[in-house]
Amino acid sequence: MSMITPFPQLLHAYFYDWLINQRNTSHHTIVAYRDTWRLFLRFVAQSARKAVAKLALADLGAAQVLAFLNHIEQERDVCISTRNCRLAALRSFFTFVADREPLAAVQCAEVLRIPTKRAPQRELDYLETEEVSAILAQPDCNTSEGQRDHTLLALLYNTGARIQEALDLCPRAIRLNTPAQVRLYGKGKKERLCPLWPETAELISALLQRSPRQEDEAIFVNRYGDPLGAAGVRYKLRQYVQTAVQQAPSLKGKRVTPHTFRHSAAVALVAAGVDVTVIRSWLGLPFTRKQCWTKYSKSCTLTTWKNKTRLKAS
Repeated sequence: MSMITPFPQLLHAYFYDWLINQRNTSHHTIVAYRDTWRLFLRFVAQSARKAVAKLALADLGAAQVLAFLNHIEQERDVCISTRNCRLAALRSFFTFVADREPLAAVQCAEVLRIPTKRAPQRELDYLETEEVSAILAQPDCNTSEGQRDHTLLALLYNTGARIQEALDLCPRAIRLNTPAQVRLYGKGKKERLCPLWPETAELISALLQRSPRQEDEAIFVNRYGDPLGAAGVRYKLRQYVQTAVQQAPSLKGKRVTPHTFRHSAAVALVAAGVDVTVIRSWLGLPFTRKQCWTKYSKSCTLTTWKNKTRLKAS
């Protein structure tokens, strides 16, 4: 009889006792880890011709992890960064097991030795000021949906917030009186304050007047009153970019996502001569001063240096 705790109990303890109760891991991280394990267990069960419920810890070795990583890269056609995120989720579990089951230490060590894969470094995608203006001009602010989208995109450019940070905003995290600011909760549950331009504060105020929300309710909602999702924002943004190409042809060759607004804000702040320490605090960047400067300063083109960082939201 094996002296190692059964795999189902280990997996349950990992998610509920460790990630949720002890680490207080964010909901989005837990969902990502859950999805990784769902894919991994299905893959191993199919390969071993077993039911998922019949799998044991011994069935989940380094060979299976490597085969799974190759499978998602080659057959599911995921990018290297996604492959590395899946590996990180698996490594987290085996680190947890190694600390609690000494008899499985060798198996866990083999998995933990699997390296992350180096991905090609792409040039930083960012938007010039006139390109941001062209995109912001597309939503019809006479409609509630257009007003919402215009305000959200302006907020992303003003604060450099990650998309989920912006979507999680509720009225109690926003100060519209001078000095206007928002409280954002980033990765690792880190809190930071970002100043709001008067134009952005006016947009948020108008949105809340049109669609009042409770203090703890998300201000960006869909037609049913439920919090807006990141996928929905990406879909709408693609539509706006396609239309904005007529006004700003340079957008045609760019891949624009909500995160592009974050890079654009950082590049614009560097171009305006804002101290790197302030930029790190503003955007909640994990980089050192040198890394932050290197990452964004080389992206500043002559046009960017000449443009103002503040975007008029008229």
